[in-house]
Amino acid sequence: MMAEVEMDKVVLSKVKNKIHYTNNFITLINSTMNDMTKTFFAPQLFIQNGVRDIDFYMKGFGAIELKRFSNDDGTVHVAELSINGAIFHLHEETAKKTMFSPLKKNGTTALIGLFVPDVDAFMSRAIEAGAIELSPAQSYDYGYRQGEIQDPFGHVWLIETKI
Repeated sequence: MMAEVEMDKVVLSKVKNKIHYTNNFITLINSTMNDMTKTFFAPQLFIQNGVRDIDFYMKGFGAIELKRFSNDDGTVHVAELSINGAIFHLHEETAKKTMFSPLKKNGTTALIGLFVPDVDAFMSRAIEAGAIELSPAQSYDYGYRQGEIQDPFGHVWLIETKI
């Protein structure tokens, strides 16, 4: 009985910490989004039409989906996500001929750099969730540890940290 009570205290403590973290995280996102005196990037990443499942970003990158606008058939029109306060959007391809998913052209025109505390752990998680490793993480003389992955939608990410 005493062990169960101790276990309940540990679980409750973890839940309280998670709620505290989540509330702080939401406060961080809200303060970033509402403080228009600061400049920040919020890339729009194009995905093919008809995509319903964007869970890769939650499972692989630990992203939080902030909002989603779906088409009548339930496919993603636009989704706003955040990776530890870094906002980005997924947007379905539109009639604009100059904006398309990397999968449409089998290539990309942008490399998305994402600084994280632990490159190796982040890449492992992403690969487990379906990313393809393009170059393994390694440390460079110029003071960065970097590795490249491609997400299931064709976007190439340079996962990096200063060392």
